[in-house]
Amino acid sequence: MSAEFTVDVPVRFRDLDPMNHVNHAVYASYLEAGRTAYLRDVAGLGDEEISFVIVDLQISYERPITKGDDPTVALSVTGLGDSSCTMDYEIRVDGDVAATAETTIVHIDPETERPSPIPDPMAQRIREHEGLEAVA
Repeated sequence: MSAEFTVDVPVRFRDLDPMNHVNHAVYASYLEAGRTAYLRDVAGLGDEEISFVIVDLQISYERPITKGDDPTVALSVTGLGDSSCTMDYEIRVDGDVAATAETTIVHIDPETERPSPIPDPMAQRIREHEGLEAVA
């Protein structure tokens, strides 16, 4: 991971299955918590300004997260295109990797609901945080 960004996420009772494991589908909501915090804190967006959609999501499960665990989502941007952004994630518990993931998100014009370029100020903040070169 390049310039790692981390967010602690709580394990809620509703996240658990009958074996006290976090349900596999909940991992995506943990990724969302990390992604929205990143877009707020690094890209400078308010929650109502986030106009990205997920076009690809891949998760690999390494170990269960259970009741009493304190997971942390670590993420970094590994690719920044004209209208898309690729993020790599690790969900960790006590330093051990519980899952790895990758998402590709696309910036959408809220009026047309079509892909649109990521605004330059936002892209610049991400590039600076990640140490990425500008696209020529």
